[in-house]
Amino acid sequence: MKLVIQGKNIEITDAIRDYVQQKIEKAVSHYQNLTTEVDINLSVARNPRINSKQTAEVTLYANGTVIRSEESSEDLYASIDLVADKIARQLRKYKEKRQHQKTHALPKTGVVVEDEPVVTDLIGDRTAELPSEVVRIKYFAMPPMTIEEALEQLQLVDHDFYMFRNTKTGEINVIYERNHGGYGVLQPRNNVNNGNGNHSNGKTDRSEALEQASEYLA
Repeated sequence: MKLVIQGKNIEITDAIRDYVQQKIEKAVSHYQNLTTEVDINLSVARNPRINSKQTAEVTLYANGTVIRSEESSEDLYASIDLVADKIARQLRKYKEKRQHQKTHALPKTGVVVEDEPVVTDLIGDRTAELPSEVVRIKYFAMPPMTIEEALEQLQLVDHDFYMFRNTKTGEINVIYERNHGGYGVLQPRNNVNNGNGNHSNGKTDRSEALEQASEYLA
């Protein structure tokens, strides 16, 4: 298992490195057959108005699945303890779900489904450019998956939303946590009648955008 430790606004001393290794290795000790790499990012916020200044973020790669946790507190070692406990719970939940799926798997049939190749070079010969207001941009592979599979990924990455390619439509969708509970899915709307007998040309005026945003957050 590969363990990568990085720091932002903090020096990773030998004492910190040893503590992280001890806690994270203990958290994943029962799941090392599933885990290929663990990335740990430790950071200190310089904004004095933020109470929780010490943050520990763990991103774990398990058989093609990404599991992520993040915890913050006023003490770095406490944040490491919290995130280690959380990643252990997520791993246990992930393993139990895998075992449940294997137990209840459907009998094999004579139909063979070929896996679609995953594109590793996502930007080709283009050069990534960052607008001045964007802090960071990421590129990642996006294999097709169902909404149910996307929901599982959302619960594992510890985010409010998860972007994925819908296996049924081939389109990019976003699944997110609703403010009032439950989950919602954002899907592109193409050639939809706007109520005036005309079809949408892809442009949305300000009032319609505000109305759509209210619907999404409901």
